[in-house]
Amino acid sequence: MHIVCAACKATNRIPEGKAYLEAKCGKCQVHVYQSKPVDLSDDSFYKYVERNDMPVLVDFWASWCGPCQVMAPVFSRIASQSPGLLFAKVNTEQAQQISSAAGIRSIPTLIMFKQGKELARVSGALNESQLKQWIMQNLPR
Repeated sequence: MHIVCAACKATNRIPEGKAYLEAKCGKCQVHVYQSKPVDLSDDSFYKYVERNDMPVLVDFWASWCGPCQVMAPVFSRIASQSPGLLFAKVNTEQAQQISSAAGIRSIPTLIMFKQGKELARVSGALNESQLKQWIMQNLPR
């Protein structure tokens, strides 16, 4: 399994059977799996969503967006409870290139990726139960 380090964005190969939750990056020595959302930029987005073998749920948001601010703690809380799924955030004000390429027209927008391919998308703030249900419906089996 390949997991991109949240800290240095190096791709790490985790041997089958090894607990990825405890694996450390070969380059920077931090844990490769983070139970919190990773901030992505125009420079790091594609590497993170394409090279991870695990699904990646990305929250496209902006600092001025009220619904984004309401959903942020829910997104972080679900991230801490969801091993087997990576969580990331893209600030649409700072990462305009990626936001445009992803076709973001309203925020917040959540997109689930698997090895760079979009699996599902939803726009608008979700509460905790709605987010959990949406994740379960769209996780690859």
